[in-house]
Amino acid sequence: MLRISKLTDYATVILANLATRSERICTASELATITHLSTATVSKLLKKLQRGGLVTSSRGSHGGYQLARPATHISAADILDALEGRFAITECSGEHSNCGIADSCRVGSAWRRVNAAIVRALKDVSLSQLAGLERHQAMEIHLTRHSMPLTRMTKPSHE
Repeated sequence: MLRISKLTDYATVILANLATRSERICTASELATITHLSTATVSKLLKKLQRGGLVTSSRGSHGGYQLARPATHISAADILDALEGRFAITECSGEHSNCGIADSCRVGSAWRRVNAAIVRALKDVSLSQLAGLERHQAMEIHLTRHSMPLTRMTKPSHE
């Protein structure tokens, strides 16, 4: 079964929360409270995310974490790469294959096509979409463009 790890799922939740608070720096303990995860788990994941280039940290009394780039520029593939390494559905579909039967294998090229399709799909989904921000922004734009002026919404007075 193809499934991301629980820690990768938690890291995505942390990143989504940072995306909704893009204007401010959040501490690990704040993120732990918001996400209902332990502070130790959040701290561990933030360090991995920082090493992966997805968050930046600042020290001091007003220190904490924030996204390293806009949520629209972080893909699901970036998150998986930072937490689990490059995606490879099979040994031969990764960048550096050590498959012992590659010379006689008949299915490797098909698995590489499947792998490429999955990676494309992961790259097409942004953190902004994962966090639900683009849906809300699209809804706000839709409502703004299609709302009736208040003068048309109120009943005429019969004075």
